[in-house]
Amino acid sequence: MIKEQVLVDIEKISSKAAKLRLTVLEAIYRAGRGHIGGAFSCADILATLFYGGFLRFNSANPQWEERDRFILSKGHSGIALLSVLADLGYFEESELRTYCRNGSRFGGHPDRKIPGIETDTGSLGHGLGIGIGMALSGKMDGKKFHTYVLLGDGECYEGSVWEALAFGSHHRLSNLTAIIDRNRQCVLDYTENCVRLDPLDKKLRAFGWETVEVSGHSLADLRSVFLKGRRRKSERPLAVIADTVKGKGVSFMEGKVEWHHRVPSPEQYEIAKRELFASGESNR
Repeated sequence: MIKEQVLVDIEKISSKAAKLRLTVLEAIYRAGRGHIGGAFSCADILATLFYGGFLRFNSANPQWEERDRFILSKGHSGIALLSVLADLGYFEESELRTYCRNGSRFGGHPDRKIPGIETDTGSLGHGLGIGIGMALSGKMDGKKFHTYVLLGDGECYEGSVWEALAFGSHHRLSNLTAIIDRNRQCVLDYTENCVRLDPLDKKLRAFGWETVEVSGHSLADLRSVFLKGRRRKSERPLAVIADTVKGKGVSFMEGKVEWHHRVPSPEQYEIAKRELFASGESNR
């Protein structure tokens, strides 16, 4: 299936985002491990990119040369990307039942041996540099594909991220979009309690990137910024700061540092499933 770039209505994207969160919940609960908070915070971003008509891909031919490239640099949220790829037909959805089980090809982080995964990630700070290499090679070869990289905000503590930002702007990679999942939390604490990232927008602009801030849970806003990003005339790469909530969609997880990596109890699982299912129904 070749996915052409045709805009999809927000109702469908919302339905897919709800299914994505439910799939993530099921997989992590079944496996007894997983980074659920960050997977939930980026669910709307992934749904908008993959289902909203912004990525060209071919699930029957994952190495199609004209495909757009997507890198999940915050690889600990890999189950969210795996859930999307399963839904799109890169592999059977039933295989996700083996997630993080002995012998499974699905570990806790993206692996390029899995169809639809561009590169291994999870060692934070490397995804943007790899994406910049893809964008630069595409520009040099006259290719039309676009490269998207999704980073975590805690990941932005890595010096390699800022080296990549400087390199990307220097080479005027207008075919590159970096999205920062700005949920303001990392594994230890709230980001601004660890090492302040704000004013993040000014820092990105100072490094030469066209920068916009958007609600990472507003499908309309996300769709608008990605659409403008593809149509803009600027020679600069685009940075999208997506303000999100860690654990989005489940009341007792939202904004709680302890849900960076945690598995719901049986009682919490039932509550979370009811809330996510109700949310999905209300958005239809």
